[in-house]
Amino acid sequence: MKDHSKLDFSTKCVHSGIDEYEYGSVVPPIYQTSTFKFKSAQHGASLFAGEEKGYIYTRMLNPTIEAMENAIAELEGGHKALGCGSGMAAVHTIFAALLSSGDHVVCSAAVYGPTTTLLNTIMKKFGIETTFVDSAVTENVKDAMRPNTKVVYVETPGNPTLCISDLEEISRIAHKHGAKVVVDNTFMSPALQNPIALGADVVMHSLTKFLNGHADVVGGIIVVNDEETYKHFRKTLNQLGGVIDPFNSFLVHRGLKTLGLRMQRHGESAQKIAEWLEKHPVIKSIMYPGLKSHPQYEMGLKQHKGHGGMITFEVEGGIEAGKILMNSLKLCQLAVSLGGVETLIQHPASMTHFSMGKEARLAGGISDGLVRLSVGIESVDDLITDLKQALEKVKEAHLVEVEA
Repeated sequence: MKDHSKLDFSTKCVHSGIDEYEYGSVVPPIYQTSTFKFKSAQHGASLFAGEEKGYIYTRMLNPTIEAMENAIAELEGGHKALGCGSGMAAVHTIFAALLSSGDHVVCSAAVYGPTTTLLNTIMKKFGIETTFVDSAVTENVKDAMRPNTKVVYVETPGNPTLCISDLEEISRIAHKHGAKVVVDNTFMSPALQNPIALGADVVMHSLTKFLNGHADVVGGIIVVNDEETYKHFRKTLNQLGGVIDPFNSFLVHRGLKTLGLRMQRHGESAQKIAEWLEKHPVIKSIMYPGLKSHPQYEMGLKQHKGHGGMITFEVEGGIEAGKILMNSLKLCQLAVSLGGVETLIQHPASMTHFSMGKEARLAGGISDGLVRLSVGIESVDDLITDLKQALEKVKEAHLVEVEA
């Protein structure tokens, strides 16, 4: 691979993971094959013994998948990456690789709902305990550490509350106790945040979101910072079997090429929408890293290269008002997921975070009236017009007292 270390991020997005290919192909070919033919019996044996590098079986390694993995590892500033069949396959692989029965996890309370559910059900069944804390308050992480804490799992900004955790300080605390720091960087992407540079040991993303960016792939990625960890994770992933396929890897690699441009547009539009919503009389509260009213605004300036495309807010009038808002939108689409070119809106308490249970949601700052908005790349004026007419419907329902 060529050295891209001195190139701008947007240039890296276009060229990372690209090698020289047969027939001069500009993009990595799709090796849509389950298995690879050996040159001889001796060749096959040497591959299985690890004496020679090559491809055996797509669950173990595939050139198309590897090209995508290399691209994301480079963008994240990591050593190598592992493509998974979904974001949750990535999360499960990380826990399986780093934890044993009797171990303890400290996890952000504001985290993707199924991550909480996995820790509270399957991982708990195997003897792994978890303490959920508001990781935006660093002292909470410090106080939750135990002698058997092996992983500190942080999602920042938090999903869906957008609270921001200090990754440098949390990494110092975790490493002092001999624990690994794992960061879900899905909301920011490597365009806006690089957890490894801030001290994290492992970074994961749902490829489904900003990295692919087109709402047509389900996948996950794990980025590690050294060869020993990579080999251990690769063995774990091969055994669990939750690998991504070649075609989806091709789509993700294609999506990466516009990541820098898309994240810039997401952020610019989200900033304008957040500032407009903050002044709207029907909006009860709003969280966006680019607003000075955000409680960790200064931390965001220090840790991020931009504010991202995610906004959360509450509407006066509670959940009924929120339902009217979401049902009245015409351009913003009512759907879960995020990070695509299209703007999506959803209700975490009844959708993405429902499985957590109300008590865990409230502990994570997820109120019943919270609405999550993933800002796409449409015209920001069109998006504001759509939100404006929907909020008018809320006012007309007389659920909210608004001054004339």
